[in-house]
Amino acid sequence: MEHLLQDARNLGLGFMEDRLMECVTTLRAKLDSDYGNEKLWREVIEALPPARQARVDASSDRVIVGSSSDMEDHDRAALIRCIRDLIPWRKGPFDLFGVPLDCEWASNIKWDRLKDHIGSLAGKRVFDVGCSSGYYMFRMLEKQPLMVLGIDPQLLYYYQFRLVQHYAAAKNLYYLPAGLEDIPDFTDYFDTVFFMGVIYHRKSPVDTLAQLRKSMIRGGELVIETLIIEGDQPVALFPEDRYASMRNVFFIPTVSCLSSWLKRTKFADIRVVDISPTTADEQRTTPFSGVLSLESYLSPEDPAKTIEGYPAPVRAMVMARAV
Repeated sequence: MEHLLQDARNLGLGFMEDRLMECVTTLRAKLDSDYGNEKLWREVIEALPPARQARVDASSDRVIVGSSSDMEDHDRAALIRCIRDLIPWRKGPFDLFGVPLDCEWASNIKWDRLKDHIGSLAGKRVFDVGCSSGYYMFRMLEKQPLMVLGIDPQLLYYYQFRLVQHYAAAKNLYYLPAGLEDIPDFTDYFDTVFFMGVIYHRKSPVDTLAQLRKSMIRGGELVIETLIIEGDQPVALFPEDRYASMRNVFFIPTVSCLSSWLKRTKFADIRVVDISPTTADEQRTTPFSGVLSLESYLSPEDPAKTIEGYPAPVRAMVMARAV
């Protein structure tokens, strides 16, 4: 997995060479294992069919890579098989050589809520924590960042990114299949951090926000999106077991609680730019998603509640400045 180390070196972090080597060595051991379906996913990438040099258009809802005329019909059929071998696709949509790839989340809806509120990314270093297949990373391309580093510990999502990047070949996008605890500490490095759909999965949200703040330059911008509960008090819901069938959900805050966490961890100028309930237009089953999605996780008697009886998903988009 030498491309992992080369990507790390290309980030311009020579002063962290030893830590990066340690990180990439750990990741290489994970990627070279035959655990679960990892061997299959590696073979999928190795079997990707050829195509003419592809143009990337990240300006519309779908991240478009190439056109139908850039790939032969029999190769397109092989590409569809490769895409299917990497199901479930969670974040999208994409269009690869005329193949529409609709994922469980219509992530363009979330991007539309956000895009007019983001500060300039031109020439900036961007960190996308919990980046999934990299949809938002590709959407950032039109804003001309210097570099975007995405991390996500789910190996399947890493291989989904590699499938798209195999043809897109975006030179300023980097991806490490790792969690925050797996990578070296970044200090005063990133101009903008995206932290979308992650904080409620963290057992210690305040420690996580403090780690993100440390990675950012003073004045840097944090973009955080999270499940929330209604209320004016600085409190959080802590599900007894699962929330909407998800076992790894810990703290779902009110906006007031989230603001308190941010202030405690040296963020200011906190702005809520959107609050929206999650609907079946945004999260649903598709030919490339898993079998279950939002509708299966809501109470059939009362869709305003999850199947466990908690309030149905509502999400807030919040911006903050590192101080």
